[in-house]
Amino acid sequence: MDAQRGSNLAMTPSATAVGWRFPRTFWVANVAELFERAAFYGMFIALARYLNQVIGFSDKSGNAIAGAFSCLLYFLPPFLGSLADKISYRRALIIAFSSLGIGYVMLGAFPTKVLSPISLLIIAFGGAIVKPVILGTASKCSDASTRARAFSIFYLMVNIGSFFGKTLAYPLRNGFHLPGYGQVVLGYVYINYYAAAMAFVALAVVFLAYRNPNTTGAGKPFNEVVRGFLRVIRNGRFMGLIAIVTGFWIIQTQLYASMPQYMERLIGRSANPEWLANINPFVVVLLVVPITHLVRNLKPVSSISISLAIIPCSALALAIAPILKSYAGEQIHLGWFVLHHVTVMAIIGIAIQGLAECFLSPKYLEFASRQAEPGEEGLYMGFQNLANAMSYLVGFVMAGFLIDSFCPDPKKLATDSPEQYLQWEAAMRGEGPLPAAYAQAHYIWYVFAGVGLLALLALLVFNRITSRQDRLREALTAPVR
Repeated sequence: MDAQRGSNLAMTPSATAVGWRFPRTFWVANVAELFERAAFYGMFIALARYLNQVIGFSDKSGNAIAGAFSCLLYFLPPFLGSLADKISYRRALIIAFSSLGIGYVMLGAFPTKVLSPISLLIIAFGGAIVKPVILGTASKCSDASTRARAFSIFYLMVNIGSFFGKTLAYPLRNGFHLPGYGQVVLGYVYINYYAAAMAFVALAVVFLAYRNPNTTGAGKPFNEVVRGFLRVIRNGRFMGLIAIVTGFWIIQTQLYASMPQYMERLIGRSANPEWLANINPFVVVLLVVPITHLVRNLKPVSSISISLAIIPCSALALAIAPILKSYAGEQIHLGWFVLHHVTVMAIIGIAIQGLAECFLSPKYLEFASRQAEPGEEGLYMGFQNLANAMSYLVGFVMAGFLIDSFCPDPKKLATDSPEQYLQWEAAMRGEGPLPAAYAQAHYIWYVFAGVGLLALLALLVFNRITSRQDRLREALTAPVR
């Protein structure tokens, strides 16, 4: 019934998408996306700490679970999107937001080592449906002349949701003062309940106002998507580029995989990685347009090389925080602000990440499409997020091992070295230096800087080999005169 009614109400893009005007369904979908992103990023910025501090996973196992979860979020959309085409967008979104709401509630209500991975699987299932359906709605509610504007609105909603989700995560985690009432004491578990509330709001928006756009002829059969995926992963050139760009995103992933634990263990609960993580999208929104214009005449490989040359500097910024401390002390006075030296270098490092992303984003899809088989560029672009999927899995697993080795869980210290644990507690009260277990914590960032440099070298080798192959192919196919 819903699908039939949606079909009758659907309007053609050319009739409605004039200038910045789009059908109501387009705006409903984007509002739902805003709430979904606010839910996800609020939960995700705290996920590794929640798995460790509340549920009791070790750094290694907790990060592995978080990495597998986020990997699925990027890997599944092409497959689940094909199913959404069969059951209608509206029904798919109702299923997706219902799954997200249930998953977030379960993650908060049942913080056990058995049920939390199941909760994350339910969230991954719902999240992997939302993105292709919202993007599909934007595409169906626009035409060639307005599609760029439609997607710019979509990404604006994503960034607004991301900003508010991460911003609210801090007071939900640490509590806040409410005038007339006093201190409100909350905790990590409330972030999941907040995320569930946002997901159910999105569900209500879809249920009450979303109508199916005209999806006649949309989508591919599931088995065809699987066959296409198998063709993609057999393309050595494409997968080589995916592996190289994975090196870039592994460093970006540390905003969620290691930076929150790192800062909380070196600074204390007053550390605010949630708000610091917002520096990245702020820099991207501020600079991506002028940088895109700046690199418009550059070859894609040149712009991507610049991004890979910049991204190791973001990790190096955190790595050299002890040098700043040796010159300026632990607390840095910046006008009216007094910031911990690690916080200062984190701000610089995260801003550099955003700058590097501005050089990667405009040219990556163009360069990736050139590695595709002729006539299958659309298929390959559907799987270009494999780089994100791989980076989250590898990046979180690496972070788990590195954090465990160089910036260990204080609970682990309490068992292995009670003296050092007592010293850590004193340091968190501002009563002395950190124990020896944290003396080499900054080594983590040297490792990730090395990952970025390795990716840059691999890109240069990749470009040299593939350029030679292209010249040889052109010579062999050139007409004989």
